Amino acid sequence: MPCLNEAGSVGRCVSTAREALEKLQLDGEIIVVDNGSTDGSAEIARKHGAKVVHEPRQGYGNAYLRGFQEAKGEIIVMGDADGTYSFELIPEFIKPILNGEADFVIGSRLRGNILSGAMPWLHRYIGNPLLTKILNLLFGSSISDAHCGMRALKKDALEKMGLKTSGMEFASEMVIKAVKSGLRIKEVPIAYYHRESGKPKLHSTIDGWRHVRFIA
Repeated sequence: MPCLNEAGSVGRCVSTAREALEKLQLDGEIIVVDNGSTDGSAEIARKHGAKVVHEPRQGYGNAYLRGFQEAKGEIIVMGDADGTYSFELIPEFIKPILNGEADFVIGSRLRGNILSGAMPWLHRYIGNPLLTKILNLLFGSSISDAHCGMRALKKDALEKMGLKTSGMEFASEMVIKAVKSGLRIKEVPIAYYHRESGKPKLHSTIDGWRHVRFIA
């Protein structure tokens, strides 16, 4: 979980993830990558049982790359610490991998349920669908929601990708390199909730341009 000033939600996210792993009877670690929080997020995450590592270089991609370095498991589940994703769904992301059906599982908010007002209309109806369509046309994929932040993948699949980007375009890079690497991709419909507290980290114009520039 990448985390930047999510004191109001990170504790519940960690606890929910831990409970999901216990129900599956799987050994696992919960890694929170603190990306420069000043609100005590790291301490809260640690108190709820997470392993907390610090990444001073801010950026969505930088946080995940740091977390991947720390991860020891054969399967990695990704999700934001702001409460917009339910970690109760971890089994739905892990099972296709355990059953040999997929190497990379990505959530689809557009095929699931986006709560009213949880996603800005510009992102829901224009930005995300348009960027996803461009990505599909250029790389021959058939993803419905290329920028959903809840994902799971095998550790060896991650190694094949060779991910490098530092910012929000990291989400596009993952899908593009998964397709180029010939990975089996499966989508899981999910709900998308209102962030519980704190401020959104996505900047529509700047981050949208970063996605376009990377895809092109």
